[in-house]
Amino acid sequence: MSNRPKKFGKKGKTFSEKILKILSQNANKPYNYKQIAAILELDDTKSRNEIIKDLKILAAQKVIIETEPGKYLVKAISQDYYEGTIDMTSRRTAFFICPELEEDVFIPTNNLNRALDKDTVKVYIYNRRKGRRPEGEVIEIIERAKTEFVGVIDIQKNFAFVSTANPKMYTDIFIPKDKIGEAQQGDVVIAKIEDWPKKADSPFGSIIKVLGKQGEHNTEIHAILAEYGLPYDFPIEVEVFAQKLDTTIQESEIKKRRDMRDTLTFTIDPKDAKDFERQGIIKIFCIFWIDSES
Repeated sequence: MSNRPKKFGKKGKTFSEKILKILSQNANKPYNYKQIAAILELDDTKSRNEIIKDLKILAAQKVIIETEPGKYLVKAISQDYYEGTIDMTSRRTAFFICPELEEDVFIPTNNLNRALDKDTVKVYIYNRRKGRRPEGEVIEIIERAKTEFVGVIDIQKNFAFVSTANPKMYTDIFIPKDKIGEAQQGDVVIAKIEDWPKKADSPFGSIIKVLGKQGEHNTEIHAILAEYGLPYDFPIEVEVFAQKLDTTIQESEIKKRRDMRDTLTFTIDPKDAKDFERQGIIKIFCIFWIDSES
């Protein structure tokens, strides 16, 4: 008799939602109860019987199809499945936005299934409870909104992590040692997500560009541009043309403005600021008192 401990399902818990998730993620592949139990890591008789029962109930409800005795496929079209986009919150939860739905659908953290902000996804919406916002679960990521992220690298002995300042990016990016490149500890970098294994807590990626050290002016500017997908490198022809532009202030332009160049002006902006938004003017007035008694 084997001493290997068996894994049991939760008492009184149906497996309908998990079954639908498994079948939906592999819509063209039929599954039997043994395959579903193996994916759920359940090997006790009671849990397997529950799976068999739930499969028959779902088939009777015409949510899934029995393609051959004991093998099931999810129906290709179901009113509970919708495509739309993910809108992450700063609390690691999200809302699913779909033009076909009258209201957004709440997605708890454990139902995101590796979806990130603005991803196009397919979502299964659970049976709605009266008076409560509908909830759903991401069952497929159709298209990533972005795969490149700006962050700070934390290098360990055999790997590194890149953490971003974006409050809607709820996970760090794992960087294998051979994909750190020339990045140094604490550098601001651009990391590209390449894979997200099912059992991994974080996506796997590589460093594709080092922007510089934290706090340096050019680094921060390039980080902002990269975060929003704006270019910071230009073709050489553009650079040459820009150098030839006349930046002197023409007399005709001076006549359009109030000339304050002879007035003492100060600013609290740093010396390397690209513009001066916080500045003031000091004018010194001399007041003479006349002493009538002198």
